[in-house]
Amino acid sequence: MSLDKPLSRRSFLSFSALTAASALAGCASTSNTVENGGMSISYRSPFRAFQTTSVPGEAELAVMYGPIEDGGFLIPAVPYQQIDPRYYRQQVVDPTGQPPGTIVVDTPSRFLYLVQPGGMAMRYGVGIGREGFAWSGNGVIQWKQKWPRWKPPNEMVARQPELAKYSIERGGMEPGLLNPLGARALYIFSDDEDTLYRLHGNPEWRSIGKAVSSGCVRLLNQDIIDLYDRVPNKTPIVVWQ
Repeated sequence: MSLDKPLSRRSFLSFSALTAASALAGCASTSNTVENGGMSISYRSPFRAFQTTSVPGEAELAVMYGPIEDGGFLIPAVPYQQIDPRYYRQQVVDPTGQPPGTIVVDTPSRFLYLVQPGGMAMRYGVGIGREGFAWSGNGVIQWKQKWPRWKPPNEMVARQPELAKYSIERGGMEPGLLNPLGARALYIFSDDEDTLYRLHGNPEWRSIGKAVSSGCVRLLNQDIIDLYDRVPNKTPIVVWQ
């Protein structure tokens, strides 16, 4: 998908309506450079980054990222004070121009948006792995799963032979707090085919906002549970790189 694609009419109107506010909001395009396999790769976000309209307070954050008992597992609290506040789950002015109910992954900026009515969106911070840069385009959430088994693709096993014990042929890794897919997984299909691209939970909070060695799009376990509960199967998704 070309990063030089013109803004949609809705995006243009949204931007025009917010021109006055953008002076205060620090409106800017974002660009990122990540290290991938020893090669430096630059990405430019197709979105203009508006600051949030409502930042969660301390009491709200303590509840939002507190411990959760779920599916027989106790998900530990997230030390959110050690995470960049821009990656907290929060409601923002929608910068995507997509219809309400659409998930948009802004890969370079490490944000995932769930577009809401009224020109707003719920924004989540994400971490991106090598596989996170492998696919972009339009798709749907074909199905969702709580506490999924992790089955690394054969290509990943070939790169990391130590993962052979979790291969597809051997049934994958048992669900649990150390499972790389975390508490939830949303599976993305395009043209009725599995993209092998996932939105999933994450036992490692330090990876949020970063490009790490492997995996697709990872959210804090507390955030992926929130997203999972908000979206049905067949939810449209757009991934930008």
